[in-house]
Amino acid sequence: MAWTSAWSVAMLTAALAFSIPSAGWSQEKAISIELNDATNVDSACRLVFVAVNKTGVLLDKTSYDVVTFDAAGKVGKSLTFQFGRLPVGKTKVVQFDLPGQACDTISRLLVNDIAECSVDGKASDVCIDALTTTTRAKIEFGL
Repeated sequence: MAWTSAWSVAMLTAALAFSIPSAGWSQEKAISIELNDATNVDSACRLVFVAVNKTGVLLDKTSYDVVTFDAAGKVGKSLTFQFGRLPVGKTKVVQFDLPGQACDTISRLLVNDIAECSVDGKASDVCIDALTTTTRAKIEFGL
């Protein structure tokens, strides 16, 4: 009986190991973008992002279609955030000012889609397929 239980546990463990995607792989082959800060500057909300390309390929051009949401969850503006060239493994800080918008009026930023993504001069979906998001600001940021 003990042998049967041990065998069952071993088989269950093996099945789980093969059925659950490895978290290391998804983090390893990713474009991670963090909303690092959101600060009111003059009459604009300044958003600061930290991006790291861990896909293993040079991204020639990278832009995202991002949508804002207000405190009530209503869709606000549709914006294009251009991150530009993202070399493999390099950390890049970019900032965008939203004129006429106070940061406390934005509850969420949604990455709606890619606006532009090119690898070796050709359009690619890697910029959205490999995207992971995090936030350090009070504004929710995600897909």
